[in-house]
Amino acid sequence: MAVAALHVPMLSYAGGRIGVRLEKATSAAGVASPPPPPLGAHTLEWLSHSDVVDSSADDAPDDPRTVHCFSLASGALYERFLRIMMASAAERSSAPLKFWLLSNFLSPAFRREVRSGELARAVGAKVAIVHYAWPEHLRYQTEKQRLIWGYKILFLDVLFPQSVKKVIYVDADQIVQGDLAELWAFDLGGRPVAMTPFCQADPNPDTTGFRFWSSGFWKTHLGEQPYHISALFVVDLQQVRTSGVANIYRDTYQSLTADPSSLSNLDQDLPNYLQHAVPMRSLPEEWLWCETWCGNASKPHAKTIDLCNNPLTKEPKLDQARRIGGERWAAIDARLERALQPQAQPGTRGSTEKTEL
Repeated sequence: MAVAALHVPMLSYAGGRIGVRLEKATSAAGVASPPPPPLGAHTLEWLSHSDVVDSSADDAPDDPRTVHCFSLASGALYERFLRIMMASAAERSSAPLKFWLLSNFLSPAFRREVRSGELARAVGAKVAIVHYAWPEHLRYQTEKQRLIWGYKILFLDVLFPQSVKKVIYVDADQIVQGDLAELWAFDLGGRPVAMTPFCQADPNPDTTGFRFWSSGFWKTHLGEQPYHISALFVVDLQQVRTSGVANIYRDTYQSLTADPSSLSNLDQDLPNYLQHAVPMRSLPEEWLWCETWCGNASKPHAKTIDLCNNPLTKEPKLDQARRIGGERWAAIDARLERALQPQAQPGTRGSTEKTEL
């Protein structure tokens, strides 16, 4: 008996993504485990876009004292800065560190370093990667720099495993001088986010005219509240997940970016603009020193040094890193080059300036 052929059109090989939450019913002792805190409204929907890939070569559970850090980079130069930042942080930390890196913009070579465990061994900290697919219903940024800024601030509630309760964001082009465990223990005073104000105690007099937040819209909007820099910040993930903070960020982003000229410094302007709705804790200013905006008197007390762009000198980042970072930066850079690319010629890795933050 002949059977008629049935033609089935295949429109896509990609299946639907389903976010699944697992919950331990009983502890090892047979006692019911306390339930995890409830997720905020719509969080499961946003979770469906995330993909956490724990890439540390060491499969042992995280030490309870572990300080969780988050960063992202794009381009060879910023990947080089990222390695140095992680190593500089691990060198000064009194607690184990684990870095969560957004894989969306990382090169295949960098991801191989993570998966093989080479990077973790070289920098002295655990390293994991996370991937997040930008939701179709959220306004997309076509400029790469702004897209990176969006990933940095908009999805904090869903990027990391639910077991990660707090995270410290550190820009790739920073040199960590202090102990991040100290920042981890800093009391956020019930606020979901903490950032550092822009060098109020010791401002750089040469760049006073560029401090846009000191007048006009920002001065009127913020009143007595300071404008904060987003190069380093601490996030209480439990509060962000359960209080709807992330949804406030995303809803406001969606509304304001209808005007293309709005949120010119997206990752920074958004949380500063929302300080009335989402109160922010100000970190002590020594946690972020930047030559562009801060005076030299405060540099010896700096716990992190950020390589901010200078509108006056427009000095290339690599030159700035070598000059400001000095012998310590150069020593870490050389050590990592030997550890990760023993056959490379000195100074060749990541030397290009064509990159993104």
